[in-house]
Amino acid sequence: MQRKAIALLSGGLDSTLAVKVLLDQGITVQALNFTSPFCTCTGKNAGCKSEAVRVAEEFNIPIKVMNKGLDYLDILRNPKHGYGKGMNPCIDCRIFLLKKAKEYMLESGADFVFTGEVLGQRPMSQRRDTLRVIEKESGLEGLLLRPLSAKHFKPTIPELEGWVDREKLLSIQGRSRKEQFELAAELDVKNYPCPAGGCLLTDPSFVGKVRDVFDHSDELNLRDFRLLKLGRHFRIGERTKVIIGRNDAENQLLEQAVQPGEATLRWSGGPSPLAAVMGESSDELIARAGQILLRYAKAEAGAEAKLAVYRDGCELEMTTVNRLDEAAVESLRL
Repeated sequence: MQRKAIALLSGGLDSTLAVKVLLDQGITVQALNFTSPFCTCTGKNAGCKSEAVRVAEEFNIPIKVMNKGLDYLDILRNPKHGYGKGMNPCIDCRIFLLKKAKEYMLESGADFVFTGEVLGQRPMSQRRDTLRVIEKESGLEGLLLRPLSAKHFKPTIPELEGWVDREKLLSIQGRSRKEQFELAAELDVKNYPCPAGGCLLTDPSFVGKVRDVFDHSDELNLRDFRLLKLGRHFRIGERTKVIIGRNDAENQLLEQAVQPGEATLRWSGGPSPLAAVMGESSDELIARAGQILLRYAKAEAGAEAKLAVYRDGCELEMTTVNRLDEAAVESLRL
């Protein structure tokens, strides 16, 4: 009887190799990929999602892409197992993903779950003790296989039952990627743009923006976190933030992201980036956003400037004075 397994596939080197190892043993594989506003892994014109989809297409396996969702934000705000050096809840995040994988395993009639985790590769979530915690709290004890490091652990049910051949699994450990590169060459695995992956929640400058959203939101929504990668961010009110685009692509994305009651504005006197006023958008706050915007346009310092404001499908003109100097603008910057 051919066995079926669920792969957590990021599109990076390790998870790609894990899939290849089990496919070569005749296991039917279905891939599961999770998207997040906090992933730094980017391929050509695409992110981790597209890399995972590309790998699945190359291996001719089905893939389901899931957004981590609002329930993940609750975990991020208050992780049971704490944070790493930044705001990265690595252990809780892994438990969360594997719980979802278990649900998908049961839903799809698969026999077990496997990942590309390597013992000792990541200092927080891939230690031997934390790997045991993750397996237990995810509800996958005995049914979670880590093919790249399997020989460093006790045999799992798939190994004990003979669904997979333990002798053909690996004993990789540590932070070096040398063995993975050699294995990739041996298995003819190519085009892996993200060998280590990455998470913006380890970046101190990004973490400040995440905390700001938590501190100034009545209700959380994924849009606010997705926008953290775009533009320059300024806190101008308890429930108001302005984001200023850095190029035409960002300007367009910000314009598309505004919700009812929010506003966008540009300087009318010449070339101007777009400023998106997120949250409450009173005339006073829009004027403050406009003063910040003028620091990134070629408006004359100290002079009156006209702003083109768009809100709820209506266009209006507002006049303000370009009076904020660089230090005042930077004091508001996140």
